[in-house]
Amino acid sequence: MLFLAVDLGSTNTKASLYDANLCCLAMQSKSVDYIRTDGLVEFSVAQYCDDLLNLLRSLLNSAAVDPDAHIQITFTGQAESLIVLDANGEPLMNVISWMDERSTAECAMLDAHFSRAQCYEHTGQPATLPTWPATKILWLRSHRPDVFAAAAHYVLLKDYIVYRLTGHLAADCSIATFTYYFDIYERRYWPEMLAFLNLQIDQLPPLAEPCTDAGSLLPDVLASLGLTSEVKVSRGTLDHFCGMIGTGNIQPGLLSLSTGTVLGLSSMAADPVQKDTGIPVHYGFLPGTYVLLPTAESGGVSLEWLKNTCLPNASYAEIDAVAEARKPGDVLFLPYLVGTNAPEFDLDACGVFFGLRSRHDAFDLALAVMEGVAHLLKKNCDRIQESGNEIKRIIATGGGAKSAVWCQLQADITGIPVCIPAEKEAALLGAAMFGAVSAGVFPSLADAATATIRISRTFTPEPNTCYARKHRQFLALYDSMLHVQRLV
Repeated sequence: MLFLAVDLGSTNTKASLYDANLCCLAMQSKSVDYIRTDGLVEFSVAQYCDDLLNLLRSLLNSAAVDPDAHIQITFTGQAESLIVLDANGEPLMNVISWMDERSTAECAMLDAHFSRAQCYEHTGQPATLPTWPATKILWLRSHRPDVFAAAAHYVLLKDYIVYRLTGHLAADCSIATFTYYFDIYERRYWPEMLAFLNLQIDQLPPLAEPCTDAGSLLPDVLASLGLTSEVKVSRGTLDHFCGMIGTGNIQPGLLSLSTGTVLGLSSMAADPVQKDTGIPVHYGFLPGTYVLLPTAESGGVSLEWLKNTCLPNASYAEIDAVAEARKPGDVLFLPYLVGTNAPEFDLDACGVFFGLRSRHDAFDLALAVMEGVAHLLKKNCDRIQESGNEIKRIIATGGGAKSAVWCQLQADITGIPVCIPAEKEAALLGAAMFGAVSAGVFPSLADAATATIRISRTFTPEPNTCYARKHRQFLALYDSMLHVQRLV
């Protein structure tokens, strides 16, 4: 039995082939080609599908897979990218990427009609963002009435790919949770939002639980891949959720941390969270479960900005070495260079260096940036724990996890151990694990995790009272920054 995991990512589409023991046999990727005009971000549906099939064909050929092999495909990937279909199931326009921000005015329209409390009660989201498909549909209604009038179905990317390959159209609930028109607690589309958008229920795919059977590859798809035996397809789940699975974060008490350009956090909720804590809540990857999923755009991008601006000739390894020698630092940094998401969602937030003296240099600023991002992590961890969800361990991935200094700072400032998994392609592994469970190779995800996942290093918090004081200063400085920003 072979397991094919496909990650429909934003930067790259990736595919990986695993054997019955979930050992990786081959992996390939293809970059996504975007069409960027006048601030819009789109991509071609036809080209995306062709690139995907070419990628899968190349991967199977490179691994010399027997055409009669028994294969299970599981999909994961991005959520909000929107496809509009006509009555024949054909796309009416390019895919609107989740990165497209054409609908900022429509966010204001939604905020004027629905209170924050209403939206959080139904969607689990504390803010209206232009990434949500609901805002894009509202934009189409005003700016592309021809498309809006002809739209028979609004489908998200992963659901569409499964439809193209199997002929079965359904909406994975763990993806629908990112639409802003899905009620995560009632597990249905939110009627009041559909009415405001002027959407009919039959314009949306029927809902399905994540990681359930989506059927088999269509005969023409099977033939195009050079395969002859039936290939089962699992609809899978969100890439963040597969990343959780691929690092063993499948029960409350753990937090997945990705310090890439964006700081991404995810944790299984102990119970449905309906109190507005500023932490986004999503329908989870197992039936009836929920995931806390705060993100902060000021993650690794802050250190990248500092390096490019102040230390262009220094390597990250050199920055790490100097930071290790100088920590703890005595400069405070608010990492809000591109505003802030969770837990405040404050558009007025901006970056600040505080406590500068003539003795400080650019390396001191770099250390301050690393500490500042760790304080932002603690701020979100504290808010998660205030909602009744304990965090016993942080599982770190992404570029930031390569820095031992940064990982230790995160452990010291949060007071929570930081663990580094051995597997770097966690989302693909998580998808393969679900496929193996579906095929009966493992009785449960917990068994698959025990057999597969290894932790390569753990950073244990080292007591340092200065970090507690600096965190209080961090919180106070944030409030003061907003006060100054709003002075007229």
